[in-house]
Amino acid sequence: MNFFDTLKAQSDLERQQLFSIPIIQDALRGQVTKGQYIAFLTQAYHHVRHTVPLLMACGSRLDASHEWLREAMAEYIEEEVGHQEWILSDIAACGGDADAVRHSEPHASTELMVAYAYHQVDRRNPVGFLGMVHVLEGTSTALATHAADTMRSALALPPEAFSYLNSHGSLDLEHVAFFEALVNRLERQDDRDAVLHVARRMYGLYGDVFRSLPRGAAVFEGDA
Repeated sequence: MNFFDTLKAQSDLERQQLFSIPIIQDALRGQVTKGQYIAFLTQAYHHVRHTVPLLMACGSRLDASHEWLREAMAEYIEEEVGHQEWILSDIAACGGDADAVRHSEPHASTELMVAYAYHQVDRRNPVGFLGMVHVLEGTSTALATHAADTMRSALALPPEAFSYLNSHGSLDLEHVAFFEALVNRLERQDDRDAVLHVARRMYGLYGDVFRSLPRGAAVFEGDA
């Protein structure tokens, strides 16, 4: 079994726990409000804006034996630049206040998730950051593939309100293949252990972000 398959298999319980969170199940059924979607995008903005800084920090802390991985980080950076602005555009297309989101503070769960990522890069093994990439990219891809169309129909929102999710859709197979090939090149056990450890922790931390989103009777201004 290659390491990518091992990573998926050994973090599958944590993945299942994340996808069992009620608001994610609501999203998959299209049973969300516009305010809830904006709340999701708001927290997405607060962690996605750290993606490029984290990739840069990770690349700067890799040693010479990981030069191939540093080059991959540079490719990721090129792809990820500006994605937080896509999210703000989605919020505006929903009728939300994108400028207010830009200047807002993240929920504590989002702040802790981002802080944990910096801790791993700065003080543990920077290669472990790939575990966060695995969780966030995989979750976004699943939501885009299975929930975006349902949510768009249920909320009567224009396609311009889903640019962030749609960028992770099922057609983004090349990106998934790139990540799979990347982690399969990891030969050192400490690197593999770090990626798996971070992935497991990130499923829980990202799950807390979803748990922080409003449900049920919680309706935001602007909801129908």
